[in-house]
Amino acid sequence: MPEPMGFFTDTTVCIGCKACEVACKEWNQLPAANGGVRTLSGHSYDNTRHLDGIHWRHVKFIEQFSADRREGRWLLMSDVCKHCVRAGCLEVCPTGAIIRTEFDTVVIQSDVCNGCRDCIGACPFGVIGINPASGTAQKCTLCYDRMKVGLEPACAKACPTESINFGTIADLKKMAQARVGRLQDAGERRAYLYGTDEAMLGGLNSFYLLVDRPEVYGLPPDPKIPSRNLKSSSVWSVLGAVAIVLTSLVNFRNRGSRRDA
Repeated sequence: MPEPMGFFTDTTVCIGCKACEVACKEWNQLPAANGGVRTLSGHSYDNTRHLDGIHWRHVKFIEQFSADRREGRWLLMSDVCKHCVRAGCLEVCPTGAIIRTEFDTVVIQSDVCNGCRDCIGACPFGVIGINPASGTAQKCTLCYDRMKVGLEPACAKACPTESINFGTIADLKKMAQARVGRLQDAGERRAYLYGTDEAMLGGLNSFYLLVDRPEVYGLPPDPKIPSRNLKSSSVWSVLGAVAIVLTSLVNFRNRGSRRDA
């Protein structure tokens, strides 16, 4: 059985070149835009806007400047599906279209997907969308077809600065922890890892080095999945059923009393 595989994305060396986006679209034969029409977003240099069924990689441009624009910095981040160890999308899929592969990655099988969209609402990171060409839910597969023949994912291969690193989760964590240590020694005390803690959905098989709060990058600080609410929902369902039964019994008794009178 292969070791769990994934991505470590070091946002501090991303240059926003979008080579990963282009490589992903080219390899997976994804359309450039919905309906083939590309419109400008007006948001910095980001016209992809977000992850969805035809954008499996998305480079975020986050501007942090003072009011007079004299001081500031750019935060750049290539975002992708997190391939969660505890994946909400997999838990809610009614057809079994979403599977966990031998590499511990999460893949949607388009030929089994019925387009119900349950997985879209279940993902706390908003990475899944409907591909209009197929009418099915789609997202990053971590280039499962390439991995099966010993190749690295297209995005990681195309990244010119090694911001996107591919390998076993064990090796990537060692690399990431060493990188955080070097950054902190150099004075970047804000550097930390997002997604390596197993308390976060069992751990993310695509994790990040960040230098600001997760919310700044559009990431949830404490992502939840539907199963977190199953117990409380079940309790309320049972209580609701009991209330309905009691109400029915009272109504039935009252009708009987009126007939006797």
